[in-house]
Amino acid sequence: MKKLLITSAALALTANLAMAQDVVRLGTEGAYPPWNFINDAGEVDGFERELGDELCARAELTCEWVTNEWDSIIPNLVSGNYDVIIAGMSITDERDEVIDFTQNYTPPDPSAFIGMDAGADLANGVIAAQTGTIQAGYIASTAATLVEFATPEETVAAVKNGEADAVLADKSFLVPIAEDDADLMFVGEDVPLGGGVGMGIRESDNELRDKFDAAIQSMKDDGSLNEMIIRWEVSSTFE
Repeated sequence: MKKLLITSAALALTANLAMAQDVVRLGTEGAYPPWNFINDAGEVDGFERELGDELCARAELTCEWVTNEWDSIIPNLVSGNYDVIIAGMSITDERDEVIDFTQNYTPPDPSAFIGMDAGADLANGVIAAQTGTIQAGYIASTAATLVEFATPEETVAAVKNGEADAVLADKSFLVPIAEDDADLMFVGEDVPLGGGVGMGIRESDNELRDKFDAAIQSMKDDGSLNEMIIRWEVSSTFE
């Protein structure tokens, strides 16, 4: 009997340790500063790294970061390669048919055009956008010609080398690029797109979604989320 009790206790301890060691994997692109990028130490950095770490702490979750190319970021979430997308992903009805979202952790960020000519033809010209983004979807619905690229850097390069008249992307991504490159300038009007940025989660992971929802709400309530948004200059703040 004593041996049975000891064995049962050992099994219970093992189970508890296994539960305590469960890790939530946060998937990001690592190529979209200031939202997410890889720093000189080879680590995920940026607004979403700081935010994700804080949300995991508030939700009492052990988390680790993984990177994934943008064009397969949703399929690899669904297939289980990680548990959460936190990668500047705007909440849209189309994406919501495939995955679930938490509430938004930034309000809608205006999209903007940059080009090398103030008179760039945005209505009928060639516009670059990253594949699978709300910006690509928007351009595809207009009379302009859409050229898509796998990474945001390639969209800017397309303008620089004459393949495109302008690029459409999140304004927070484009501001430092335009400031650092005298050949590039904002052209046309900003375009409001999407319903803000949220964490993408598999439709079956309701408990995980609810934990992150509560953590995001707590940061909204105490003002720390607005402070982080201002520090990283990723979007407007919540009212």
